[in-house]
Amino acid sequence: MIAIHDPKENWPDDFREIALEIRRRLGDRALRIDHIGSTSVLGLASKDRIDLQITVAGFEGFASLVELMEQGSFLYRESNQRDHRPPGDESPDWNWEKRYFSYGPNKRPANIHVRAEGRANQRYALLFRDYLRAHRDMALAYEAAKRQLAKHFDDTGVYSDVKDPICDLIIGAAKEWADRSNWTLGSSDV
Repeated sequence: MIAIHDPKENWPDDFREIALEIRRRLGDRALRIDHIGSTSVLGLASKDRIDLQITVAGFEGFASLVELMEQGSFLYRESNQRDHRPPGDESPDWNWEKRYFSYGPNKRPANIHVRAEGRANQRYALLFRDYLRAHRDMALAYEAAKRQLAKHFDDTGVYSDVKDPICDLIIGAAKEWADRSNWTLGSSDV
C-alpha cells in the first residue's frame, strides 16, 4: 500500500542528516547535494521517504563512488538508471541517465538520485521543487492528485507511471515560470 503522510516537521532534519553522511563520504566528488521531491516542499504531504539528489561531474569512474557509498549504509540499485522523459523532449538519451541508491536496512527510508551536472534531469528535479515551493496552489493540487492515486494503486511502479504525466504538466508550467522569473539554480543544500 502507498501511504501519503501529512507533512512532518522532521523531514528537513532527516534530509540534512543523510546529506551530511553523504558529504563526509564523497567530499567534493558531490558537486551538490539537494533535498528534492515532496518532502523538500514545506507543508506538502508525501510518502515518508526522503529524496536527495547528488550532482556529480559525470559517471566516469562511478565504480569508486559506489564503493565509497556502500562502505556506509547506502545500497546501489543498478536497475534504476534512467529518469522519465517528458513528452516532446528530443534531447539525447544521456540527458535522462542517472544512478540510484537507497539507504540501507534499518535506516530512514530515502531515495538517493545521482545525476550529472548540467543535464536535463538534474535541472528538472530542482526546478520542479522550486516551482512547487513558489506556487502553493500547484503544490496543493499535486498533493491532491497523489492522495487520489495512492487510494487506487498499491504498486509503486504503476503509481509512478500514472503520476509522471501529472509531473509533466507541472514541469511545463515550471519552465514557463523559470523563463519569466529568470529562475537560476541556487546554492547546494549541503
